[in-house]
Amino acid sequence: MTEYSNPQIPEGINVSSEHPLKEFATMALAVGLMMMVIILLLSFAAQYVVRYVPFSVEQNLTKNINQLDIDQAFIGDEQVLDQSHKQSIESYLQTLANQLIASRKAPYPVIVHYIESDQVNAFATLGGHLFFTRALLEKMPDENTLAMVMGHEIAHISHRDPMVALGRGLTLAIAAASVFGAGDGVLAQSLVGQANLLTQLNFSRGAEMDADQEALNTLMDHYGHLHGADTLFTLLRESREGEEPFKWFSTHPLTEDRLRAVAEFSAHDSGQHKNPRPTPLPAFITALKKSQ
Repeated sequence: MTEYSNPQIPEGINVSSEHPLKEFATMALAVGLMMMVIILLLSFAAQYVVRYVPFSVEQNLTKNINQLDIDQAFIGDEQVLDQSHKQSIESYLQTLANQLIASRKAPYPVIVHYIESDQVNAFATLGGHLFFTRALLEKMPDENTLAMVMGHEIAHISHRDPMVALGRGLTLAIAAASVFGAGDGVLAQSLVGQANLLTQLNFSRGAEMDADQEALNTLMDHYGHLHGADTLFTLLRESREGEEPFKWFSTHPLTEDRLRAVAEFSAHDSGQHKNPRPTPLPAFITALKKSQ
């Protein structure tokens, strides 16, 4: 029979030599990194998936868009809106947009809005809505230059860039809400319903370059020459050196690559219009500047 013995158990055998907070921090960091990777993957996936969402869904999201809310979100409550020529201006802008869409056979319709604002800006948002400010129209020397801006914004609609930006933003917001336990199904609905969101969708640099190229194609198809493209970027470059740069410039970053792309595209012009005549703006547009 084996004699029983009771050995002495060493002290601290079940105690880790590392501080427990260090282990917790390592685990928390690993979980955090994993969540970041998942959120980024969802964000990138959303950019491609939302392109297949029917355009009618996008239109329904903004069918109750309130012009007054947009005005206030864009220029503030203190601005007194002048409605005297608004209908004529919007009618002209809508007609020009329809002509550019027809010339280029763009896939989606747009709805053009005019904003009485001192910010030199134009932007495209969900559902095919385009916005142009009075200050931007004042800067336009001719219709061709305006068509370059408009063609650029129409291209964003054609490429579904607002929906992509929304999908990316909502994915991040919903993922963050899930992590921190904030919000429910109402989150996405409330985000879409805010006018501020509609005016602050940001597009990638690649999307801006693609929209530039499409705008150049639009000018060529509609007018048969590229007058207006170089004029626009000259104005943007000059504004960069001024005290009050284009708001459009801040959301559509002006780079030497974009200027070079315009020059390269112009070099492929057939040469049929060595001295192209710009199309003048209607009198009620040119009168905007004189009325200030």
